Amino acid sequence: MDQLKGHPLYRKHNMDSAMNALWEFYKTRFVTLFIISFVMSCITQYATMFIDLKSLQSMTDPTLIMEKLKSYLVPMVILMVVSLLLSTILHYYILHKPIDSSENIFKAIYRSFNYFVPYLIIMVIFAFIASAGIILGIFILIVGAFFALNYFAMISFFILPVMMAEDANIGTTIVRSLKLAHRNFWPNMGWTAVFIILYLVISLFLSGIVLLPFAGSFIKTFANPQDTSSIMNLPSDPIFLLLSSAVNALTLPLFPVFAYIMYFNGRASEEKVEILPDPEKGEPKVTVEDLYAKPREENNFDLK
Repeated sequence: MDQLKGHPLYRKHNMDSAMNALWEFYKTRFVTLFIISFVMSCITQYATMFIDLKSLQSMTDPTLIMEKLKSYLVPMVILMVVSLLLSTILHYYILHKPIDSSENIFKAIYRSFNYFVPYLIIMVIFAFIASAGIILGIFILIVGAFFALNYFAMISFFILPVMMAEDANIGTTIVRSLKLAHRNFWPNMGWTAVFIILYLVISLFLSGIVLLPFAGSFIKTFANPQDTSSIMNLPSDPIFLLLSSAVNALTLPLFPVFAYIMYFNGRASEEKVEILPDPEKGEPKVTVEDLYAKPREENNFDLK
């Protein structure tokens, strides 16, 4: 863990420094993160082509619709597993590359498999608990559902960082994630909410730009609502697939970077050491004075 204290995201944060750290890390390593995320997005976007939702358009019998959805269960599970694997690889790379120059994406792919199965098990358990919590929140109030969704999103940010940074097993990962998430509960909840809102706004804006070349298809659908084939065929369009993958590649790295900001902030708070940015290098800096109580200032009295 001592080596991880040299990570550029390892410091105590407030809201402003957290967002600044997110932007600086993203900007500094943009090209590498974009290329990795673009390849990952192309894989997941291509996988979605095997889930043909267009075939549901002509169905009116609920029984047939359910049977058709069941046939997509296996492709959807495979897509989920692939997405979690790609997320694991990206988390590993973002954690280790800044502190080990010998790390590369191929090593990250190989070593991330050590964490993938435990992560998959935790996420399956987590998905059931989160679904129950969100449903319970809906029964209480709609606001309760949003609170539950934000709460479980907050905890999920800690899972992979804890597992990878502390080499924790499944049980320890769950306990440590809950502990770190609740240590600064309200700030963590607020940061999570702000991040999700910003992410949605950015994603919607970029998605709107991607859809501009296909505006004719939407106009055609509005003119003739029965003809939705042009829109339903968009996911299989190679140009749309590449543009969508590019948009995902722009936003995908934000999640693991923000996750490590949350984790490292929790660790720095837990250790009660003030981690401040070096004004010249922008790197974390621990001063010796932070480890000792400052002497009390005394007034100068004339004793004569």
